[in-house]
Amino acid sequence: MDVFKIFQVFKKPNYRNLFLASLTSQMGSVIGMTAFMFYLLDRFSEQPAYATITELMYSLPTLAVFFLVGVVADKMDRQKIAANSDWLSALLSLVLIGVVVVGWMPLIFTVLFLRSAVTKFFLPAESSLVQGILSKDEYASAAGLNQMTNSVFNLFGGAIGAFIYWTVGVYGAIAFDAISFAISGLLIWLCKIPEDVRQPNGKSSISDLRIKAILNDFKQGFSYIIHFKLLLYLVFGFFVFGIMNGAFTVIPAFILKYKLAPNHYEEALVIMGIIFGIGVLIGSIVASMLASKMKLYKLMVIGLVGTGVFITLGGFVNDMMVFYLLVVGIALFIPVINVALGGWLPSIVEPRMMGRVQGLISPLMMLSHSLTLGFIAVSFPTIISIDGLYWLVGSCAILVGVYYSIVLPKYAKEDDKHKLMEHDLPLAPSSTVE
Repeated sequence: MDVFKIFQVFKKPNYRNLFLASLTSQMGSVIGMTAFMFYLLDRFSEQPAYATITELMYSLPTLAVFFLVGVVADKMDRQKIAANSDWLSALLSLVLIGVVVVGWMPLIFTVLFLRSAVTKFFLPAESSLVQGILSKDEYASAAGLNQMTNSVFNLFGGAIGAFIYWTVGVYGAIAFDAISFAISGLLIWLCKIPEDVRQPNGKSSISDLRIKAILNDFKQGFSYIIHFKLLLYLVFGFFVFGIMNGAFTVIPAFILKYKLAPNHYEEALVIMGIIFGIGVLIGSIVASMLASKMKLYKLMVIGLVGTGVFITLGGFVNDMMVFYLLVVGIALFIPVINVALGGWLPSIVEPRMMGRVQGLISPLMMLSHSLTLGFIAVSFPTIISIDGLYWLVGSCAILVGVYYSIVLPKYAKEDDKHKLMEHDLPLAPSSTVE
């Protein structure tokens, strides 16, 4: 697969709309929040806790609604759930402008929490729709494109948020959020998606979503993962990915401030961010090309071991240029893990369960992310040094990669046999659920 074939999925109008909808919805979630953070730091410079609480209002809703978002995506019309999530987020963005004018912080944080909770319904529904409209051979390309988009946001998201804030102020930035969400909802609404993709479990109404039924469906999703060994291993991969993400929110800053560049670590962090973003963008393209040429479990092992080796080497570095080179290595290998996970997951999960599986992955990643940050907060620097943190995180990735190289080949062969049987069997006529 050359780099141009990666973009062949854009020939499908439904996927093109869903991809652009995901992009604009992400813009609505990230850019305005970044601008709002700048606003709080400017206006309440003596109360930095406000900025921290804002970040919590973005992340905590994941834990508040995780048991619900996957069940809703599996039981209700996925297209309507994704579109309505965007439109309600747009409405709450307009409400946020009003409460910012009022200036009462508890009310502002409440609206931020509600808006963030609503946005959490988007991803399980949207990713389930993508699974239904693409073939299994196209999942890795879609995962690579998503990884490229994420890398662009890592590279330019903060800068765009700052630019919009400096240009049109906090009210203009939040209005930009509302417009982004509204466009995303419109793009999803314009998709022409078959009913069996939108509602693979048949038609349901809101009245069917009683507490007991929701908890029972959530339990079914959890049981599905536990008893599906290959899926369980892949979900564990997301848990490990959360550990690495959590560590990398702080350990680069620590090694620059306390070891490599104590007098100019802020500038060094900016440079590192640019290098990392470019590396991830390149790595996403390469990983998408490799995904068509080799088994995804091999790709995952390469990504984990490669990332782990470069992270471990970071604990030995004493020179800035060498550190930047190691950052390039980490950035090139991280997308390999993500493309392998993102490309394999939709190919093995039953469409009727995809929402619940996706709904469990996000809180699991946040759990490992939070546990990692908690461990670092308690142990650094009294118990473990910055070098020790690099060695610990790197060793974790390497060990999981080695473990995967032992256990995944067996399940990958079983998955291949299952796909071959599906390919050889005559297709059953599609049925419409009344």
